[in-house]
Amino acid sequence: MSDTTSIKHPSGLTSGDFTAAEEPFALFAEWFAEASGSEPNDPNAMALATVDADGLPDVRMVLMKGYDSHGFVFYSHKASQKGREIAGNPKAALLFHWKSLRRQVRVRGSVTPVSDAEADAYFATRSKQSQIGAWASKQSQPLESRFAFEQAIAGVAAKHLIGEVPRPPGWSGWRITPIRFEFWHDRPFRLHDRIEFRRDTPAHPWTKTRLYP
Repeated sequence: MSDTTSIKHPSGLTSGDFTAAEEPFALFAEWFAEASGSEPNDPNAMALATVDADGLPDVRMVLMKGYDSHGFVFYSHKASQKGREIAGNPKAALLFHWKSLRRQVRVRGSVTPVSDAEADAYFATRSKQSQIGAWASKQSQPLESRFAFEQAIAGVAAKHLIGEVPRPPGWSGWRITPIRFEFWHDRPFRLHDRIEFRRDTPAHPWTKTRLYP
């Protein structure tokens, strides 16, 4: 998880008790900015949870590659396990955990594909080696050997010795549009602060509730 990240920041809160926040995206922007200065690796790493056709939950770490008031964006192969599960049930949950700050943010919402233009623009920012890997990998499919994968990488690299590498047709991104946020901050003796924001749909206003630890 080391590709260059381009994060779009909405304007954030400047100071004060986070429990006074009335809007979750601005609060997230403040916390993410602090995490970007304190986390030793990948402050944009997030756990992504989906469910399969049998309703069995599945979770993995991915990298957030952008966010704004419309939601959180990540990229992968459409044929990957996560891609297939999202196609069958376009809802997901996210978890950001910043151990250096003793904070976490939970997000739940619906999932929609990003536009081709967005996917093309992000793919162009990836290193050439990562672009080649996206073509060579049949993500989540059985792999007979590491050597077979290395051969596939070499074959793709040979085709793109010169010039740009186009985005593979099966590689794209998704946007999770939240209807739930929970901000959690560690406190002594497990008396943590928890603030939940809810809305029925993206068109509705947010409501805020303090939760017991």
